[in-house]
Amino acid sequence: MTQSITTPYFMIDEQKLLRNLKIAKQLKEASGVKLVLALKCFSTWGVFDRISPYLDGTTSSGPFEVCLGHETFGGETHAYSVGFSESDVRSISNICDKLIFNSLSQYQAYAHLAQDKTKIGLRINPGFSYAGQDLANPARAFSRLGVPATKLTLNLFNEIDGIMFHMNCENKSAVDFVHQLGRLSSEFGAYLNQVDWVSLGGGVLFTWSDYDVALLAKGLKEFSERYQVQVYLEPGEAIVTQTTDLVVSVVDIVDNGKKTAIVDSATEAHRLDTLIYNEPATIKESMVEGKYEYVIGSCSCLADDQFCESRFDEPLFIGQKLHIQDSGGYTMVKLNWFNGLRMPDIYCRTQKDEMILLNRFTYDDFKAASSKWKLLE
Repeated sequence: MTQSITTPYFMIDEQKLLRNLKIAKQLKEASGVKLVLALKCFSTWGVFDRISPYLDGTTSSGPFEVCLGHETFGGETHAYSVGFSESDVRSISNICDKLIFNSLSQYQAYAHLAQDKTKIGLRINPGFSYAGQDLANPARAFSRLGVPATKLTLNLFNEIDGIMFHMNCENKSAVDFVHQLGRLSSEFGAYLNQVDWVSLGGGVLFTWSDYDVALLAKGLKEFSERYQVQVYLEPGEAIVTQTTDLVVSVVDIVDNGKKTAIVDSATEAHRLDTLIYNEPATIKESMVEGKYEYVIGSCSCLADDQFCESRFDEPLFIGQKLHIQDSGGYTMVKLNWFNGLRMPDIYCRTQKDEMILLNRFTYDDFKAASSKWKLLE
């Protein structure tokens, strides 16, 4: 059936999504933690009805995400931003359950606008983290993300309801995360006793293969009971990892020293993190010991825009479809119109093997993204 669908397109697999959600449910039951979906990673609300029964709500990084979570997901709505404006705070205070400020200056400027409407939190930068690249390291030198420990006072914690520590990016080790919990206890224990809830942020890949979910649950439960707080995690990638393919077609094959299969997609437009983090994509059809090697190049004008280099058992051909795997998190939320490329449609393959169209982008969407009005004569 997918052979008749025009590429490029995203295909979300409901069965694989439910596999991750069942692990999330097990973690909640074993630990008492609450899970709120990080919309900065995944905001394809057409499948929220499948996700929401397993999670407790959503968390955001900007005012539009707050509105989306409130309108389409239900449960708790957490609002956070590195930099709120006064109008942001006024507009979202009535629709969020928790409003988390990034700095003392933001808290001092705007908390009074929301205190009677929602619970107030503050992000703390613990000074340590787990991140593979400095670009995504929340505790990197001179980080603007969260209040440093040196600026905290006990009096401050008499005024706020909760705190957030977001200190992980793609942490696949329960041992490392539990070690972080120990450091939080030793360095921030006096403050933790003063609040009602603690968010430990996202970036914890507890649905990764061989992840020790039992150890994670034990550590979270002990942490929660020690300080009598409700603990939250903010999973994004953990919910959608290995659930979605970006399906593309080979439109040309050139050989300028290396065989390059050019596909009808681009990392800069459709899978931006491949380019930003220099992390090659994985092609479903490739074989490690394959005889035929190709660069999988994009059709954008950016010289080094390529998905990966892969080997195949058979030569590729024009018109062949390739599945770029694990394209759910931080992809659809970052789509753009670079080069005027056709935006991928978004589908979901249901458990009944039905292909449900969730979104289709048209030329009118491209045109409206740049201008809706023109200058008057």
